[in-house]
Amino acid sequence: MPGGLDELIASIEVELEAAQKRRTKTMKEAELILAKAGQDGRSNLTTEEDDRVAELFAARDQAKADIAGIEKKLENARGLKVEEMERAEQAKRVTPTEVRRPSYDQVARVGREERTYRKDQDPLGKGFLMDICRQFTFQDVEASAKLARHMAEERVERAEYMQRAVGTGAFAGLTVPQYLTDLYAPATAALRPFADVCNQHPLPESGMSVNISRITTASSAALQASENAAVSETDMDDTLLTVPVQTAAGQQTVSRQAIDRGNGIEDVTMQDLFNRVSTNLDSTLINQATTGLSAAATAVAYTDASPTGAELYPKVLAGAAGVEAALLAMGRPSHAVMHSRRWYWLSSQMSSTWPLINWSGLPVQAGGMANAGSSYGSGPRGVLPCGLEVIVDNNIATNAGAGTNEDEIYVVPNSECHLWEDPSAPMFIRAEQAKAANLGVLLVAYSYFAYTFGRYANGMQKIGGTGLVTPAF
Repeated sequence: MPGGLDELIASIEVELEAAQKRRTKTMKEAELILAKAGQDGRSNLTTEEDDRVAELFAARDQAKADIAGIEKKLENARGLKVEEMERAEQAKRVTPTEVRRPSYDQVARVGREERTYRKDQDPLGKGFLMDICRQFTFQDVEASAKLARHMAEERVERAEYMQRAVGTGAFAGLTVPQYLTDLYAPATAALRPFADVCNQHPLPESGMSVNISRITTASSAALQASENAAVSETDMDDTLLTVPVQTAAGQQTVSRQAIDRGNGIEDVTMQDLFNRVSTNLDSTLINQATTGLSAAATAVAYTDASPTGAELYPKVLAGAAGVEAALLAMGRPSHAVMHSRRWYWLSSQMSSTWPLINWSGLPVQAGGMANAGSSYGSGPRGVLPCGLEVIVDNNIATNAGAGTNEDEIYVVPNSECHLWEDPSAPMFIRAEQAKAANLGVLLVAYSYFAYTFGRYANGMQKIGGTGLVTPAF
């Protein structure tokens, strides 16, 4: 019975939260209508505005009444739970007797309330996904109760994400259990190697943009011409850098037959959706027009009909020099981001000459060093002689240049690669009936993020040109 009451209380709490959001939404819309009239200098509202405000007030009053009723229902349910707990405690009480207790009763036992969806019981997310489908398709009471309890648990353990579960278009979604996104992140896909080394920030709780102030005109200093002469003065000025919040999303249609009778649909659905969302986010960071890393980076040309690793390496250093010249003490070049084909081509190069200056800890007669046991998406693959850590990322395009067969190498300071995400990058999932006529349920997974590489001009550098055509091994 306590478990049933927990589920009932969780579902009532979800119902209460929905009513509170309806009340808030009506009040906000009414405020916007009144504010707009004030901005326009109008003393009266239009007929349409009057009607809409009246509708909003009626909806607000109805929401208030709903909230009062739901709160009373919640109070009663919690009272029942208290009574159940008291009865359970009374049932546990033992009247002392003179009978000697068996030795095994001396063992201490500790209990705990488990999560609704657990890695040990539902490792692949099958139960979670099936409950989503059954609740949406059949209005299954048991599935609805389990999902409500899961969301109540999320509000307790990851409360900061709940505001993120509803977008600007009231696109409500269920928070995916964190262990599922952790489990599926290493699966086969380009994923997000570069995003994982960016300077991470928590995404603001509201709004569709992140604003950063950049000092574009600095103050000045100069030698004073003579005693009591005016000293140098330049008025500082800043420019607002606005970074949009974007949504990485993917969808998958699951047939009713798979929902009713299938096995293993989580392998197709959960894994593929999570992987594609991660891949899309990382690819956006690198390849998006105007603001992506490739578009924002300053080009260093490497033109060579017969490229070699020894000839490419000075170009990487030229990129590092450009980063340091732009940032000075505000950051340092830290990573070289390249495609896996470029990393293996560099590893294949043979040379009898070595850099004049090597990074501390690198073998003297070596053009770099690979990290033992490293693999795709597991962090830096190695270190170049100048100390740049190599990140291999196959979201880098391989069709650049006139011959559509070139890739690029990016030299970046990861401290200036800013990425705003929900902590632990939670994702949300919801069901749609877009394929009802085909007996299909459309599942949509999505996550919010924002990024910028534009705080400092020329802070990112890229090496590109005919020297980076498809490598020959």
